[in-house]
Amino acid sequence: MGANELSALLWRERELLELLVFKLEEEQLLLQGGKSRWLQHATREVEQVLTLVREAGLGRSVEVAALATEWGSSQDATLRELAASAPSGPWTEILGAHLKAMADLTTQIKQLKDVNEQFIRAASRSTQETLAGLNPDVKTYDAHGATDVAATAARLFDRNL
Repeated sequence: MGANELSALLWRERELLELLVFKLEEEQLLLQGGKSRWLQHATREVEQVLTLVREAGLGRSVEVAALATEWGSSQDATLRELAASAPSGPWTEILGAHLKAMADLTTQIKQLKDVNEQFIRAASRSTQETLAGLNPDVKTYDAHGATDVAATAARLFDRNL
């Protein structure tokens, strides 16, 4: 393998990062719209894309190590170091462009993740407040597993069930 193969792997990784941006934006729209019914599907899709990104990153690491050895650089070189040690020609610019695009996508992903986490925290807080407001007379349990307040309200039982 060589520089062309690495560039192809980087394109694939960029496509996956763009897909991750899309999935996070999709998740954000569901959160904004209150469509919690579909949130588990969106979250699962985000996790699936993350798995693919990790696999692509591993493949990239292997290819960078092989190409670094070929170009006379350290085998544990980063993509930035590999671009700096590229032989004269277009590879410094090509690898630098890949690196910049991936950094931009990573920034977008972090921002979307942070906003989505804020939405989830706000929804959780709102749910807890709503549940707490439903029964203001909630008491704690004693050592026998009963509440310390006797039930005085009337109860209906449906005997037809």
